[in-house]
Amino acid sequence: MPALHVVIASTRPGRVGLPVGRWFAQAAREHGAFEVEIVDLAEMGLPFMDEPNHPRLRQYTKQHTRDWSAKAAAADAFAFVMPEYNFGFTAPLKNAIDYLHHEWHYKPVGLVSYGGVSAGLRAAQMIKQVVTTVKMFPLPEAVSIPFVAQFVDDEGVLRPNETMEQAASAMLDELASLEATLRPLRATSASPA
Repeated sequence: MPALHVVIASTRPGRVGLPVGRWFAQAAREHGAFEVEIVDLAEMGLPFMDEPNHPRLRQYTKQHTRDWSAKAAAADAFAFVMPEYNFGFTAPLKNAIDYLHHEWHYKPVGLVSYGGVSAGLRAAQMIKQVVTTVKMFPLPEAVSIPFVAQFVDDEGVLRPNETMEQAASAMLDELASLEATLRPLRATSASPA
């Protein structure tokens, strides 16, 4: 079964991204097309890019980079769970993407964005330019959650509405379809670490 990594892009204390990511990961498990793992950038603890060589060379000198490379390489598809900060996506997510190159190639990425009235849509649009540069394939299907705080209960659990559940299902269907389509390209382009 292909591996889906649900990447939680917010690292700040008190973030809503954790309950959103946990909900989406559970929805993905119930969907049944993927082995699902949550990858929390707060736990990864990547410093700002500190590698001396360009990522396309895969000449990693730091253990945290080798660990991150192995984690990203193990995924067949991604879902980025991301807030919108000042009309953009988070610096930790950009940093995590920039650390690597080949590990992203020919992998689909779904976007689970959240925020206030905009539901994180501006950040979702901005990151599409970044991920296509590393040969990722962002989906048009997305989960966009406006006024996200209203869906998180006192125990810190996200309680989705029907629209969110339908959006997650549609995005997961498309992730599964595109992952299968791109799989031969990943197999032929794989280069040794």
